Amino acid sequence: MIVFITFWVLTILTLTRQDVWKTNWQDWLLDMTGLLFQGLVIPVLQITVVYQGYKFLLPHWENSINITSVPAFILSFVLIDYLYYWNHRLLHSSWFWHLHKVHHTVTQRNVFGTSRNTLWTSFFIIYLWVHSLFIYLLIDPSWYILGVSLTSALDLWRHSEIEPKSNNFLARFLSPWLILPQDHAWHHSNNPQIGNYGANLKIWDVIHRTNFTSDKPPQNLGITTQLTLKQKLFFPFK
Repeated sequence: MIVFITFWVLTILTLTRQDVWKTNWQDWLLDMTGLLFQGLVIPVLQITVVYQGYKFLLPHWENSINITSVPAFILSFVLIDYLYYWNHRLLHSSWFWHLHKVHHTVTQRNVFGTSRNTLWTSFFIIYLWVHSLFIYLLIDPSWYILGVSLTSALDLWRHSEIEPKSNNFLARFLSPWLILPQDHAWHHSNNPQIGNYGANLKIWDVIHRTNFTSDKPPQNLGITTQLTLKQKLFFPFK
């Protein structure tokens, strides 16, 4: 429900902006396909194929971990976030950059570009595998799932232009610890190695010295490639 509400609120706010209607049809198709794949296909795979795979591989481990609500939430929202930090940095390495670079062709800050990716890139992101595993292992995964939902909602927000003004209380409260849209906008600048690899929390970038802050958003977003639409969707290699 959190993700659903966040998506539609951001969608309505995005569609009120004139610049979004200037997006070319190929980018529209790429973004809508990515949202459909990430929002529908991946969750279905998680609760069917991947979950059933764990039942086959670990038949005696189902519902084997009993932790209370707060640790379950911390596991999902904090510890998995740290794993994602390294997963994301790996996608920016020379080994895996070709799988991730399509995501960095986004030139506007809006919710539609959140899932722009070569479709099978999702299989290289830990969420698909780790979330299914812990939902399988935990006796009560409800608070873990709450953390997953909040992470997904923040991901949608992080790719948008909707954010508190830098001088108000909310911005001052959130900025020291949470990745805000402007922080992630710098990650999507025309220098995609600039840093800010975290999803939820800034602490990982601060600890590993990949944090970049600025009082202003970047002037230009996105990289240019010579890839065709078909290559962007299925085979992002030249």
